[in-house]
Amino acid sequence: MTEGKPEAALKRIEVPLRLTLLGLWAERLVRAFWPLWTVLIAGFGLAALGVQDNLPLEADWLGLVSFAFASVWALVWGGRAFRRPTRDEALTRLDSRLPGRPIAALRDSLVLGVADPATQAIWSVHRDRMAVRAGTAKAVEPDLKLATRDPYALRYMALTVLVLALLFGSVWRVATVTTLPAPGGQGLAATGPAWEGWAQPPAYTGKPALYLADQKDEALLLPAGTRIQLRFYGAPGALILAETVSGRTDVTPASQPVQDFIVKQSGKLSIEGAGGRAWLVTILPDAAPAIAPKGKMDRDADGRFKQPFEATDDYGVVKGDVTIALDLSAVDRRFGLKIDPEARPPVTLDLPLPMKRDRTKIDQVLVDDLSKDVMSNLPVTLTFTASDAAGQKAASQPLHVTLPGRRFFDPLAASLIEMRRDLLWSRKNAPEVVQVLKAVTNKPEGFFPDQKAYLRLRVAIKELDAIAATLDIKTRDEVAEELWQIALIVEDGDLASAFEAMKRAQDRLDEAIRNGASPAEIDRLMKEMRQALDNYMKQEAQKNAQNPDEPNKQNGQAMQMSQDQLQQMLDKLQELMKEGRTAEAQALMQQLRDFMNNMKVTQGQGQGQGQGQGTPGQQAMKDLGQTLRDQQKLSDDSFHDLQNGSPDGQGDQTNPDGTPNGQSLADRQKALKDRIDQLGKSGILPGAGDPKGQAGRQALGDAGRAMKDAEKALRDGDLPQALDKQAQALDALRQGMKNFGDALAQSEQDRNPNDGQTAQETAPQGQRDPLGRDTGAGSQMGTDHSLLQGQDVYRRAQELLDEIRKRAGQQSRPDQERSYLKRLLDLF
Repeated sequence: MTEGKPEAALKRIEVPLRLTLLGLWAERLVRAFWPLWTVLIAGFGLAALGVQDNLPLEADWLGLVSFAFASVWALVWGGRAFRRPTRDEALTRLDSRLPGRPIAALRDSLVLGVADPATQAIWSVHRDRMAVRAGTAKAVEPDLKLATRDPYALRYMALTVLVLALLFGSVWRVATVTTLPAPGGQGLAATGPAWEGWAQPPAYTGKPALYLADQKDEALLLPAGTRIQLRFYGAPGALILAETVSGRTDVTPASQPVQDFIVKQSGKLSIEGAGGRAWLVTILPDAAPAIAPKGKMDRDADGRFKQPFEATDDYGVVKGDVTIALDLSAVDRRFGLKIDPEARPPVTLDLPLPMKRDRTKIDQVLVDDLSKDVMSNLPVTLTFTASDAAGQKAASQPLHVTLPGRRFFDPLAASLIEMRRDLLWSRKNAPEVVQVLKAVTNKPEGFFPDQKAYLRLRVAIKELDAIAATLDIKTRDEVAEELWQIALIVEDGDLASAFEAMKRAQDRLDEAIRNGASPAEIDRLMKEMRQALDNYMKQEAQKNAQNPDEPNKQNGQAMQMSQDQLQQMLDKLQELMKEGRTAEAQALMQQLRDFMNNMKVTQGQGQGQGQGQGTPGQQAMKDLGQTLRDQQKLSDDSFHDLQNGSPDGQGDQTNPDGTPNGQSLADRQKALKDRIDQLGKSGILPGAGDPKGQAGRQALGDAGRAMKDAEKALRDGDLPQALDKQAQALDALRQGMKNFGDALAQSEQDRNPNDGQTAQETAPQGQRDPLGRDTGAGSQMGTDHSLLQGQDVYRRAQELLDEIRKRAGQQSRPDQERSYLKRLLDLF
């Protein structure tokens, strides 16, 4: 059995051995004959590209002889370099990839110790091990790399020529090499024609090239712009060209061997001489494209306009655009549009074209949004233009329409957009725009749904008022963009109250119905109102579930309507709008508004619970409220020191009752930090084990860390850093108190499920912050009431903002104070 292992191993390597031998053949053939196939590929590629058709006859013959010589040389060189691989060479290569060269060991024989049994035994074991290794042999791949033999990458150049020939040439052109006449042209007339010619239509037509010698018909129908190429062989003057199709003024001599011209008109084309031909050429004119709008312009709910159009061309449209210009004669010249507009170039938009090659007939829709342009919602003219590959252009008749843009249904937002349009119309309107905007913001109570919008508008008014007389284009565009953003805030602002959001949605839909909005806009506003109604109904349902015994203070008949009935009413309203029954839709809208007003839930008054000391949780909330007020007072004193440049950090050093306390700012901060730590360890904070309570404790920890950092900054004399950390502490305290308040309210409701009041409702009222808001219930430093309530809120907010800007610009103030004030301005 042992003696058979080597023989079996040699049989198992037969397949990889043959594959390795085949690889050796490929390797040596490639190395020996790569010059030959490089020459052949290059020659074939050049012939397929038609190089021989564009060179003088002598150059063609020189190239053909050079190609033949190079081919013969490459064949001889390859034959001399090629060496036939043998089986032993393949076996040696296969063995070289195995550790210990086991195949060679199996082919060896024992020379010494042949009669020694021990030596024979060792030799047998060795051969068995080598047999195992030999059995793992795998075919060795050939080395086909030619970089060292072809340092200039000639083979890749030849392949590149071949690829170009396959893409842009024709394999049929290779056959023209066999028709090359002998130098001097003798003997060619007896074997075939003494000329060649091609008619090549413009590429954009998609028409094939014609070989003129094959055209049996005497009539040729050629597209305009067809290129005629002729070659005359033989003695000079033996063949002469006569043509009336090119209209050339710089005519090449008729006997010139090479003729190349463009067909521009119908006429006659003839080759006069032995074997000549003649044709009557009829030109196929390239028709100009045609383009026109199709159907009516439509508007999306978001303000984008859609204008269908169609374009045609016999060979395909390559480019299209539309020019949108103001139709000044159709503009209602009133108010801000009374004066002449500033000169503006028309807006040009590229038309969408299909990606496919066939563009002979195009039916597309132009979609774009020019809501920010001054021409939005004004009369304009649209002129469509199309171009073809021949450079011909066609324009449509001007389309007179009102350019759609985004519609603003909130009256305040609509007024801002109108003032923006007047400002873009002409900078001369700037003083009047400022006057109108000042009137809009004069008494903003209940008028602005968002305080940020009001403050940003006041800033914009102030900036515009300062430079109204010398307003430049850049600043005008910046102010216009700001007015646009403010209008978006007013129009799309997110209302926290579900009832206010519902009321706002009703107002916008009612305004859209009265103004004749598009179906898409009505549909969008209907969806918005449905969502707002759904949110409000869910909120009311939750309130009723939480307070089942609360007396019903609502209109009984209205409250009996189910949500399904409400949805039926909305469906009816939408149906009326689709049918164009505007008057009935307005009446139904008023009924819906009355019903939803009756749905508004009034909140009951407190019953006196929670007075005095209250529960431990309520007492902890009062302690937190006092800590919050003390922290706010400390922050005010720190800012006062920053303004006065106080180096000792003593502050006002007063207690809440106004008496001096003799402590530095850092010591006061440390005392507040200790108070927070004691509250956290006291165990009286509400919400133990409740997620809200846990969130409140985490916020309390954040406040303590911020206070510690503020104390360190105060001791280092870094007042700006201290103010930043104190602000973080205030935010964390407010968040913590909100969470604790929610946890306390929930725990009290769990104890008294029939009591509809919460801790916030029973807490004493009357405390107000500097902007006139209630400080919240239960000593909570916060309120659900908006800053927009109260008569002097806007004036006070603007005064504070103006004062901060004024002080930030005073160079005499300390750098630390001015840096802090600038950070405040960045926030607002």
